[in-house]
Amino acid sequence: MSKYSNISKILALFIVLWVVNFISSAIYKRFDLTEDGRYTLSQPAITILEKVDTRLLINVYLEGEFPSEFRRLQDETEQLLEELKVENPKIRFRFLDPLENDPEALIKKGLQPSQLSIQKNGSTSEILIFPWATVKNGSKTEKVSLLKDTNAQSQDEQLQNAIQNLEYAFVDAIHKVTSKKEKKIAILKGNGELEDIYIADFLRKIGEYYHLAPFTLDKVETSPTLTVKHLKEYDLAIIAKPSERFTDEEIFTLDQFVMGGGNTLWLVDQVQAELDSLMTTGESLAYTRDLNLTSLLFSYGVRINRDLVEDLYSSKIPIASGNIGNKTQFNQFLWSYYPLTQTTNNHAINSNIEPVSFKFSNSIELLKNNIQKTVLLQSSRLSRTVGSPTIITLKSIAEKPDPANYTQGNLPMAVLLEGTFKSAYANRIHPFKLDALKTSPENHKMIVISDGDLIANQVTRGQPEKLGVDRLTGQQFGNKEFLLNCVSYLLDDSRLIQIRSKTIDLKTLDREKSFQKKSLYQLLNVITPLILLALFGIGFHQIRKKKYQ
Repeated sequence: MSKYSNISKILALFIVLWVVNFISSAIYKRFDLTEDGRYTLSQPAITILEKVDTRLLINVYLEGEFPSEFRRLQDETEQLLEELKVENPKIRFRFLDPLENDPEALIKKGLQPSQLSIQKNGSTSEILIFPWATVKNGSKTEKVSLLKDTNAQSQDEQLQNAIQNLEYAFVDAIHKVTSKKEKKIAILKGNGELEDIYIADFLRKIGEYYHLAPFTLDKVETSPTLTVKHLKEYDLAIIAKPSERFTDEEIFTLDQFVMGGGNTLWLVDQVQAELDSLMTTGESLAYTRDLNLTSLLFSYGVRINRDLVEDLYSSKIPIASGNIGNKTQFNQFLWSYYPLTQTTNNHAINSNIEPVSFKFSNSIELLKNNIQKTVLLQSSRLSRTVGSPTIITLKSIAEKPDPANYTQGNLPMAVLLEGTFKSAYANRIHPFKLDALKTSPENHKMIVISDGDLIANQVTRGQPEKLGVDRLTGQQFGNKEFLLNCVSYLLDDSRLIQIRSKTIDLKTLDREKSFQKKSLYQLLNVITPLILLALFGIGFHQIRKKKYQ
């Protein structure tokens, strides 16, 4: 009887284990106990994943032999993809060794390898890895960079930025290959705006999400009604650094676009000042531009002042300091007319982005009306304004600034306007007759930025550089991320903004300290288990001794 009882118990145990194993394999659930919610998908990401109704294949080129430090990137990537797969079973992924998958073919597809500096046992070595993935949906394939572009100097900073960017990078790629472009953006032309090559990097990026088209106002004099009608077909208009005066007819057309519900992103310089001419002569005259936009923006609740902002918290410019042989040597100097801006207001648009670089920018005055105004970017506490016209000279770099002269501080330079707008022509004579006249759109949004160069990328040998990266100084800024967030917010597409702004706090090891105390840590790792084992043996012996006394 005892024999059959033992067999029954064993069978019952096997059945229980089988049931537990079956349930655990059928139901995947992980509890995220991290403080920053590292392993929990954000709600906007879940919303995007729920709309995926076709099979997706994700190839990750993080397999093979590479330093153990970047195994963590591989593990974090795999854990994220497991979460994506659980959220939507149509998502499949696999890890591939790039060295076994024709590295040259990967490079031709734009998957460039990265060179990393690895510190081990106090020495530094260089290695190449392919930190890339691809998301494929039928004939559409999107590349995913697993190492976010950054000017981080240390390996830990690179890893921190890479892991923090993983969710956004993959969800953004999935969004691109599964969604259709719906919103339309007009890039305003005809009033001396920036040429396409100077906004090419930003246009390329937003072109991945929205339809883009140039739009000129030159036909408003001959066909005003038709021009207004065609402009209203767009959801957003971007006005990037106009340099020529707008006519009254053009101003009225833009006003009616706003009154019709069209959103606008203004990047306007009220003062003409350029670094190129300054570098040539050593000094330059900064003077006011007459764009005829003051009354229009005034009616909406802001005024771009005709001044220049000087800020002690600024970016650098390269200045020739001499020659060595036939090569000119450059040194980098802080340039107070290039403010680096942030804000204390934690809005979705400016949350968790690097400082944004302005160039010869103006201050913005906030006027009293019923429009809600949110300062997105502002100068630092140690800043001031300089009126125009004024002479700007490079000699000022050699002068040590006195902080006591920079007391205006926290000057608005990028402002979000939201609410019910009032037409600038509500009580004025209209430049032309319009049948369907609109005077006050509800829940309208616009963003006014007092620097047209904020959207401009550098151009090298006829090719556009990445926006927000200064090729000469190596500095990197948050211009592109900020503008992408602006466009997404204005077009009511804030899902990617929330994913992009998610932060992860990685606990990294102090490598220098660990190397210096390497012997101590090794000794502790050897002795500690032996001490614990000895204590356990002594305790166990004492318990048995008392039991059998």
